[in-house]
Amino acid sequence: MRNRLWERIRGALEAGMRQRVTRAGLLFSVSMILVALAAFVSANNLLFLLFAMMLATFLISGFVSRLTLAGLGLGFGLPNHISARRKVPARITVYNEKSWMTSFSIHLKGVPPSAFNSALYFPLVASKSHIKETVEVEFGRRGAYKENGFEFSTRFPFGFTERRIRVTLRRDVLVYPSLAPQAGFEELLKGLAGDLESNQRGRGSDFYRIRPYETTESARHVDWKATAHTGELQVREFAREQDPLVEIFLDLDAGGSHDAWFERAVDCCAFLVWNASQKDCRLRFRSQEFDLMIPAEGDVYAVLKYLALVSRKRVKNIPPPSGEEAYQMLFTVREDGIEEAGWGAAEVLRPSSLPANTAEAGE
Repeated sequence: MRNRLWERIRGALEAGMRQRVTRAGLLFSVSMILVALAAFVSANNLLFLLFAMMLATFLISGFVSRLTLAGLGLGFGLPNHISARRKVPARITVYNEKSWMTSFSIHLKGVPPSAFNSALYFPLVASKSHIKETVEVEFGRRGAYKENGFEFSTRFPFGFTERRIRVTLRRDVLVYPSLAPQAGFEELLKGLAGDLESNQRGRGSDFYRIRPYETTESARHVDWKATAHTGELQVREFAREQDPLVEIFLDLDAGGSHDAWFERAVDCCAFLVWNASQKDCRLRFRSQEFDLMIPAEGDVYAVLKYLALVSRKRVKNIPPPSGEEAYQMLFTVREDGIEEAGWGAAEVLRPSSLPANTAEAGE
């Protein structure tokens, strides 16, 4: 019973206002004490009157500052799609719900681990009104964020004390992995783009391009009009009837000593999936518990949402790739069993070929 009572009292104190005496308030308090001592020692009515005025000023200052913060509300609007370690615009709205009193000199800042790490100042917020500000926020890691903490503070009216009150906004925010290029990511993307470009060459019915003739090709595909125009043999190329397929597999069994590498692999998967989705190709992303074909079965955001929450798990093996011809990429820490699982033709990315970012891991 006592523990519950103490928890309620502590919760009320933590949820309530906080107060800090400023340097000006400390000097004023010392001056007030000296005046009080002088008044009691000398029994001077003028000093008693001065002490009463100073005490009333100090009390009124605390009362007004408390009223200034009372009735304040906060709104925090975020975009629908957010990736880690990238600044995104957010809309902050401060409401003054008091019907008769304006709030003056309001400071607003974020409380860790809030994504809002800057500070805002509002000279006044009129009664029954609101003020909107656009700020930049940044989430350091992927995952689900349940709440964001903020703190209002003011030194109004005399600056003797700083009143503070915390506001916690409980809202589910899903943050995707970082989509920014990191060391080695762009090289993988270039290799993927090169393979897609080569796969687009074919003998379909749609014209693709005219290019110089290569000695290993048949002469029946020579475009004689373009050859006559340029003076060199030119070949007419056609696009394949079906867009090429990119298959990316993330092995969830990364072991206990590869936490940093797994996070980097998730970032790399998100980077490749996002950029590959912008090209004219079909994409299939897989893991032991997820399988989605883009754009036939869903969009790229479905994959990013999965990658935002994915975690390592103990699984026995890697399922075989799809039977369709594809450019394959496999993220795994396994050294054996890759060819037996059918991934012998895939580009295998292990900790040796895709090392963890030690700088980020130490943060």
